[in-house]
Amino acid sequence: MIQEILEYNEKFVAEKGYEQYRTSKYPDKKMAILSCMDTRLTQLLPAALGIKNGDVKIIKNAGGVISHPFGSVVRSLLVAIFELGVQEIMVIGHTDCGVQHINADMMIKCMKERGVTDEQIDMMHYCGVDFETWLSGFDDVESSVHETVELLENHPLIPDDIIIYGCVMDSVTGKLTHIK
Repeated sequence: MIQEILEYNEKFVAEKGYEQYRTSKYPDKKMAILSCMDTRLTQLLPAALGIKNGDVKIIKNAGGVISHPFGSVVRSLLVAIFELGVQEIMVIGHTDCGVQHINADMMIKCMKERGVTDEQIDMMHYCGVDFETWLSGFDDVESSVHETVELLENHPLIPDDIIIYGCVMDSVTGKLTHIK
């Protein structure tokens, strides 16, 4: 599959397919969106929001959650705010999320089935990784979005003038429901 992608990319560049996507690094709408990496949202999310290349910064991860207040998601949002002019943040969860109901024990079991050893897992514990927090999902997408919005609203490094919204998107229709 990777080889197919690389071959397509060569053709895309040779035919100048990139020209229709040219824009600057600064988001035209001065907005960042934190959402899930779910494959259903790849085209649905921008289409349902009416955004195009260059409009917003989109940060995607499993569940669209912030698993650590000083991790890469918050770092990306801080760069978006202080370096790229973002003034608003939308946290968008979605229905039927694959992160919903996962737990650390299930993930560790899957890791072991794929060859990760007890010694490697023990080393992670020794290094301070809290698997229960790091690998846990959520039970309710609305509550998850609410918690993420509250974390951002109360984060000591995010200015008070940043507008933060939380929504849940229907992963079939794209309909947004405002949560917070």
